[in-house]
Amino acid sequence: MKIALLFPGQGAQYVGMGKDLFENYSEVKQLYNIAEGILEFPLKKICFEGPEEELKQTKFTQPAIFVHSIAISRLIAKKIEKPTAVAGHSLGEYSALVAAEAFSFEEALKLVKLRAELMQYAGEIHPGTMAAIIGLSEETVIQICKDSSQHGIVQPANFNSPGQIVISGSIEGVRRAMELAKEKNARMVTELVVSGAFHSPLMKEALEGLTEALEKAEIIDPNTPVYTNVTGDVVYTAGEIRNLLKMQLLSPVLWQNIIEKMIKNGIKTFYEVGPSKILSGLNKRINRDVTSVTLGTVQELASL
Repeated sequence: MKIALLFPGQGAQYVGMGKDLFENYSEVKQLYNIAEGILEFPLKKICFEGPEEELKQTKFTQPAIFVHSIAISRLIAKKIEKPTAVAGHSLGEYSALVAAEAFSFEEALKLVKLRAELMQYAGEIHPGTMAAIIGLSEETVIQICKDSSQHGIVQPANFNSPGQIVISGSIEGVRRAMELAKEKNARMVTELVVSGAFHSPLMKEALEGLTEALEKAEIIDPNTPVYTNVTGDVVYTAGEIRNLLKMQLLSPVLWQNIIEKMIKNGIKTFYEVGPSKILSGLNKRINRDVTSVTLGTVQELASL
């Protein structure tokens, strides 16, 4: 049976995430302790106790989700067969690359920590926003972004599922695009509560530091096919990974494309590895015939 592991990105977090895993598995306890040594902030306290406002800060959110996802992926390694492929949504791509053994956990966590800090900083010095548009075609949303660009930067950030696209950019650009989307009779237009305009040129401030770190990072060719955000295609070499992770910061996430290609290649069962059901929900909108299993808690692991 062909299976894929999917790893969520920012937005999957919740207060209490990982606490049951930490209390029930010694290897998870060890992983969180190693992570805190690298991160130099109280990860366990922020994840297990909050407050939510602290957990929602990008510099804490991204490492929190990453460590949770890797903890789960290690716990299921002996329970399920080797995946046919892996993929991750934005931040989740780093988790997917660890699952494919292109990075060590420690190397990836250092990159995730830096990426999160740089993205939070970029959001503070270049304030922006994001919005979800539901019920319009890709072509229509792309045209809306073009028509709104005279008001400020705005572009598609996530092509998540049919009729669900997230846009990102300056506050003026995004809000003008939201007005146009409503005029085009979008089913829903919602501004998101985010700390920056992710996957847009407003993250450019973060690119230099991340590029420098990626150039120095120890990356090897993955042992499992990894479908990447920037192209929707499989990446095979360390060099490609390095370049695509740089591009990912400013480029749209082609999530629908990734899932459709996986299905076309015979994958019918997907495990969402991490603290959410977001990607499983998107799968239902992309293709209702596939099986999606969420794995984020002790109870969900017990059902395997």
